[in-house]
Amino acid sequence: MRLRALAPAKVNLCLFVGGPRGDQRHELVTLLESISLADELELSTGSGETAEDEVSCPGVGGPNLVSSVLAGLRERGWRAPPVKVDVLKRIPVAGGMGGGSADAAAALRLAAELDPLPADAAGELAASLGADVPSQLSPGAVIGTGAGEIVEGTAPLAPHAFLILPQRFGLSTADVYAEADRIDSTRAREELVRRRAALSRALAGGEPLPAALLVNDLEPAAFSLRPEIGEALEAAREAGCDHAMVCGSGPTVIGLYWGEDAERRAAQASHTLRPRFPKAAGAVPVTAGFGLPLVA
Repeated sequence: MRLRALAPAKVNLCLFVGGPRGDQRHELVTLLESISLADELELSTGSGETAEDEVSCPGVGGPNLVSSVLAGLRERGWRAPPVKVDVLKRIPVAGGMGGGSADAAAALRLAAELDPLPADAAGELAASLGADVPSQLSPGAVIGTGAGEIVEGTAPLAPHAFLILPQRFGLSTADVYAEADRIDSTRAREELVRRRAALSRALAGGEPLPAALLVNDLEPAAFSLRPEIGEALEAAREAGCDHAMVCGSGPTVIGLYWGEDAERRAAQASHTLRPRFPKAAGAVPVTAGFGLPLVA
């Protein structure tokens, strides 16, 4: 049996970061959105090639969250036969777009197709694997609080699209948060509460978000570690985007376009910038139906 699922990348339309908690994760308020740039996972069983679970992700070394998903499921009584999961990467690695978390969430969706998971198992396991995983179990737009693991759906945003400018280098999320602490670019808890309230008010109107909310508190830290990011930010602005910012912990830069013609403008910008940024791409928001498992 073969099952496939797409694992959409995420962008942070805003990311307000507080100080570290007792578990060393940082309190935050963020608006995350799934986009059409996506990895692809294929889960297969019954080949007889392996007696244990296996994960293949060509071109990406080191630990893989999909392996952690499978191990966690087995510990929780998942009874499916041994599986092999092949991951085709399209999301920039260490790029601030949640690629590993997206893959983990897609693996959980695929696993549930083979053998139904115990009640609350997917959510509990997702939260244990990282703050971004719960928000990607069901692709779409969500508000994340806590360390990002507490997610709440939101009303549809005004029409928009994205220019994606991946970099030739990656950044460690842990290093960026450590730099944010060092340069003191985090916020007090009371300010996070105010930002959360302002975000709710803005989303209720159905209009483009104001520039005052299109803020990434990790951007100064990412820029401090890799000043070259500034070239991509300037390129996105020159390409006519309505707002340019670092995505998540970086170093990927996104250009945000509002309006009914946003997709066309973002695609045109990506084509124009591709000689300078070979992996430049246009992307659009996606909702819960995107990336569901398909029988191959």
